[in-house]
Amino acid sequence: MGVKYLSDEWFAKISELADEVNLEIPAGMADMKLNMTVTSDEGDYELCMNGGKIEKGHLPDASTKIIVPYDLAKKMFVEQDQQAGMQAFMSGKMKIEGDMSKMMAMQSIQPTESQKLLQDKIKEVTE
Repeated sequence: MGVKYLSDEWFAKISELADEVNLEIPAGMADMKLNMTVTSDEGDYELCMNGGKIEKGHLPDASTKIIVPYDLAKKMFVEQDQQAGMQAFMSGKMKIEGDMSKMMAMQSIQPTESQKLLQDKIKEVTE
């Protein structure tokens, strides 16, 4: 049985999995700071990408913020459905505030083998 996406238990599990795979972060992602607000009927979730790692909460010095509905966030970041992300942006379901160049830069960064392994593990443990 998996853990609920964006729950406290999920964040703890993701951190544990990142340590297990000895996560290597690509150079272009190592100093990236990006906030994300995931909206849902249960309330909003705040998370961030800090140096290539997913963490709970927002960073005060992040120059970019993504606002996206829960189901879409799960599709994009757990299921790795990049097409869904592009469609969401084009239709206005995903909003980007601040420095859009950070988002564009992320699309050109190739994931390391440990990132791919971590993504597979995240997909396995997320309900």
